[in-house]
Amino acid sequence: MNAFPTLLYKEMLRFWKVAFQTVAAPVLTAVLYLLIFSHALSGRVQVYEGVSYTSFLIPGLVMMSVLQNAFANSSSSLIQSKITGNIVFVLLPPISYREFYFAYVIASVVRGTVVGVGVWLASLPFALTPIAYPLWVIGFVLLGGAILGTLGIIAGIWADKFDQLAAFQNFLIMPLTMLSGVFYSIHSLPEFWQRVSHLNPFFFMIDGFRYGFFGTSDVSPWLSLAIVGAATVALACLCLMMLRRGYKLRG
Repeated sequence: MNAFPTLLYKEMLRFWKVAFQTVAAPVLTAVLYLLIFSHALSGRVQVYEGVSYTSFLIPGLVMMSVLQNAFANSSSSLIQSKITGNIVFVLLPPISYREFYFAYVIASVVRGTVVGVGVWLASLPFALTPIAYPLWVIGFVLLGGAILGTLGIIAGIWADKFDQLAAFQNFLIMPLTMLSGVFYSIHSLPEFWQRVSHLNPFFFMIDGFRYGFFGTSDVSPWLSLAIVGAATVALACLCLMMLRRGYKLRG
């Protein structure tokens, strides 16, 4: 096998061999969120006209699961390889930094998508959520997974130990995800906090993805697509530059 498909296969196999932990556990977590929040906030949170809160919540939980698991896949793989020292077996073969990047990102997108589909299927008994525009759903899943997969590579390269990676996830990824409109429409917030929400790029991922289900969103889906697309390109360029220079990977 060539270097790229071998590395991609290795990264895919890495999470699939422990699917109970990497797929089933996040699906269960999302279902628990759905049970708790739909029971506690149904009828109390303002959402789109004609859309129940439970239905509104499901796309947000699906996308949140995609983003978190895409980040976890690439970041945990790199930090484990660095700490155990087996990163050398990835760096020694004749694989370009572009192939390195795409192998990790594609595997992250696949894991995030698998978990997202699992969450959506597990939510069907609670509410039948229509998909108005499937291409928008697919597009935001791919872009969101690519962004978080890229952020995972950046975090994995930067971190020298698990504590640093955990700090990156707990103080950056988790707050941005939880405050992105997963559990509420920003129209229910005061004007000041609506403006603050517009500074969160994760909000545009969630909002654009939700548009694919209901055909309704808090901001224009084209604006969300433009911002998410620009973020994908910018982070990819940064990550590729780090890989090309061998930052914290090659001595």
